[in-house]
Amino acid sequence: MHSKRAMALSGYGAFLNTMRSNHAVAPTPDALRPSTWRRALREYRALARDRALLLALIVATLFVLIAVTYPLGATLAEAASPEGIRVLSDVLRRPVYHRIILNTLVMGLTTAAIGTAVGFLFAYVRVKVAAPNWIKQLIHLTALVPVVSPPFAVAIAIIVLFGRSGFITHSLLGLRTDIYGLPGLTMAMVLSFFTVAYLNLAALMEGLDPALDEAAANIGANQWHIFRTVTLPLLLPGIVGSFLLLFVEALADLGNPLVLGGNYTVLATRLYLAIVGEYDITTGAVLSIILLVPSVLLYFVQLRLVARASVVTITGKPSGRAQRVRDRRVVIPLVGAALAITLLIVLIYLTILAGAFTISLGANNAFTLRNFEYVLLGYGAEAMLDTTGMSVIATLIAGLLSMVIAFLVVRGKFTGRNALDLGTMLGIAVPGTIFGIGYLLAFNSPTALFGIPLIPKLTGGAAVLGGALAIVMVYVIRSTPAGLRSGVAALQQIDPAIEEASVSIGADQATTFRRITLPLVRPALLTAMIYAFARSMTTVSAILFLTTPQTRIMTQQILNETEAGRFGNAFAYVVVLIAIVLIAIGILFALIGGRSGAAREVIPATSTRATLP
Repeated sequence: MHSKRAMALSGYGAFLNTMRSNHAVAPTPDALRPSTWRRALREYRALARDRALLLALIVATLFVLIAVTYPLGATLAEAASPEGIRVLSDVLRRPVYHRIILNTLVMGLTTAAIGTAVGFLFAYVRVKVAAPNWIKQLIHLTALVPVVSPPFAVAIAIIVLFGRSGFITHSLLGLRTDIYGLPGLTMAMVLSFFTVAYLNLAALMEGLDPALDEAAANIGANQWHIFRTVTLPLLLPGIVGSFLLLFVEALADLGNPLVLGGNYTVLATRLYLAIVGEYDITTGAVLSIILLVPSVLLYFVQLRLVARASVVTITGKPSGRAQRVRDRRVVIPLVGAALAITLLIVLIYLTILAGAFTISLGANNAFTLRNFEYVLLGYGAEAMLDTTGMSVIATLIAGLLSMVIAFLVVRGKFTGRNALDLGTMLGIAVPGTIFGIGYLLAFNSPTALFGIPLIPKLTGGAAVLGGALAIVMVYVIRSTPAGLRSGVAALQQIDPAIEEASVSIGADQATTFRRITLPLVRPALLTAMIYAFARSMTTVSAILFLTTPQTRIMTQQILNETEAGRFGNAFAYVVVLIAIVLIAIGILFALIGGRSGAAREVIPATSTRATLP
């Protein structure tokens, strides 16, 4: 059971490597010359002969246009309106906003620098250091735990342990510390997001050709010289890429600043307060654009850098023996530092577990099951059922849709493939908060074209299905990019002749995709669905503006319980949520992984190849 859970978490972690190591920014399309138009017309005429393929393209295009670009366009239109221009001018002129923007940049840079360093430490100890295998497995599994829990679960535990009345700082040490603000916020974000850098850098280190280290050692170079002149230069693009990605994650995060920010206001929290507290959607749209531009630009820059790192280090089958650092003067400090951080993470999650079974951890440590009664049988039961149900629906849609779009991108021969791919990737490049505002603007009333109703009201009061449809759509757009990257990487490893043979004997593209392609990309499908379910269950910033009294979401309930000071209920929610995610991962492995060893192939097959988007 332990090994299966480890395998499941490793499979889930593959989405990070897939999206960051297997991706290069799409090339700019040629100018639309007449010859280009004629070629495109011929391509689409050929495409129309296969109805299934044409239908798949129509569905994928509508998905990108309606679910991704339309809400972003609505946000841009609101920010560019006369009122939006006035607000933008006010934002750029007022010192309070200058301070908020500076706070955001400082928080992002601090989190990115420390998080990348921690991720590099974990990756280096696991791949390059001669340490006992049990230590490597421990730090690996511990590093994966944050990705299956809500992003602000760590923040809640930090308050209980190190807050003004914290169990460690106040009860044990007698200190009266203030963890709120930049220190606590940085600590929570680093421990929540460093896994991104760890998985990325570990994949790059495993892809390095051992012959390089061996050649340097043969001419007398010591371990420090090899690290400085061989290993570090090859990893530098990946390090910079991880830094930029963590910077983007920190800019976009909303849960941790709401829980631990205190008086340290950043753009995400100011944006949230503008919508929820002031009902000023124009200011929210303007702040969204300010947050959107650096987030999207830096996201695609880091993808380019990581892709360059992957291309440089893949040199064919390794021809030498990997060099392990064995100098005790180096091994002991590195392993000690990694274990110290590992123990801190373990302590945080043990705190969450213990807090779920106590009345008030640190104040009244009496054992109780009331917290779980509240979640499983009381008010929280509806949130648990709603969140799980919508996540299951989103997982099925995102898993299939990502494989279909990957097939169109890799196997399709039509103009616009790169645009379809890039549009899908915006689902993860754009901060979730911005999609929340975009959906409010785009779908808060029925959408019509030339007087013809196309899309009903999806958000706010009287929304279709109580707003659940909008939440599922957000879940899907946030989950599909990971499956797309995994699917593209898997399809590029499959010889097209296999599918061509199926078509040549009379099978259409739909049958070929269902009978040939899907079984061959099963590891990619597994990765896509694991990520989709875990992401849907744990997301918060993208759906805070979309929930209604008819649709309760577990992450929002955790946030509500935390703000009300009911940490026991919040911890019980977190424990139940993590348990649901792990059970779902096990079920997905049983249904999709089978006996093919797919789980073992998810990371190796998708983490070390650069692919076009």
